[in-house]
Amino acid sequence: MLTAALGLMIIVGLPAAASAHIRVSATDATPGGYGLLTFRVPTESDTASTTEVIINFPVSTPITSVSVAPVDGWTARVQTGRLDKPVHTDDGPVEAYVKRVVWRADSPAGAIKPGEFGLFNLMAGPLPRTATVAFPTDQHYSDGTVVSWNQLPTGAAEPDHPAPVINLSGPATASPAPEQAVVASPVPGRLAVIGIAVAAVALVIAIIAVLRTRRPDA
Repeated sequence: MLTAALGLMIIVGLPAAASAHIRVSATDATPGGYGLLTFRVPTESDTASTTEVIINFPVSTPITSVSVAPVDGWTARVQTGRLDKPVHTDDGPVEAYVKRVVWRADSPAGAIKPGEFGLFNLMAGPLPRTATVAFPTDQHYSDGTVVSWNQLPTGAAEPDHPAPVINLSGPATASPAPEQAVVASPVPGRLAVIGIAVAAVALVIAIIAVLRTRRPDA
């Protein structure tokens, strides 16, 4: 029984371990728009804590604006670079782009301990007009170990250290307008039925009146 239980724990634990990498999600991100990016950072080490997380932004498709949500016990720093050619936005030409966002724990007490994970949120844009965007990430541990999550998939299998990637959905489309005829038709239909009923009653009353006028005298 003990051997079987251990075997079950290993089988069940493998998918969890395989998926316990740094991930990024962005449910409202669209090409050319702004989106809330949420980075989920688990500590995979059994003995060391995560003390620093460095999110690297793409250079070939630069992002020019980012706002960082505060995290208790951590300090965020945004590093920018200069573009060879300015990017034209609604606010005018922009010459700087976001190179990376660095989160660092203020003290060992605030670090992400073994078996725990942290969430780091930022608002970024305009996002590239591409299907996906990768954010290679460096994870620093309290024992000096640095794990670089920077590999892109080359086939069906996931690489050992996959880079966090978001899939950009298409531009938002307006919902189809409701068919007014379907919504409005019950009211005229009811009025028509009522009109027919009133006309039928009037006809019956008229017939009765005619019959009474033709009744022979007693």
